[in-house]
Amino acid sequence: MSRVRSIKQSLTGMENPDDLMMELMEALNDTVTPVPNAGQYYIFVYTPKTPNITYDQNPFVAVTDVFSWGFRGINFHWGQTRQYTWTEIAGQLYEVTNAEKNDLNGIPFARFLLNT
Repeated sequence: MSRVRSIKQSLTGMENPDDLMMELMEALNDTVTPVPNAGQYYIFVYTPKTPNITYDQNPFVAVTDVFSWGFRGINFHWGQTRQYTWTEIAGQLYEVTNAEKNDLNGIPFARFLLNT
């Protein structure tokens, strides 16, 4: 059963990505964790320290590697591998099941910003 399907089904096309992210975090609140596992899917809020880069504030990531400094994973919004450091993650990581992955891919919660 997908915990996010009702969010996807209620989309009108006028939603704000931050509002959608809040709804998603609430729906996935029973699977929060401070450290991800390689091979699992997660959403989280991210603010980088590197200035003058474009970033996804609401990443949806398939984690491939976990390190002492953070982790690496494939960001579904970018379609490429990105690195995330622990200190730039705001709050927890929300684990997503394999069954929920397709529903999340249909929810426009990506938020691309320039870090100034």
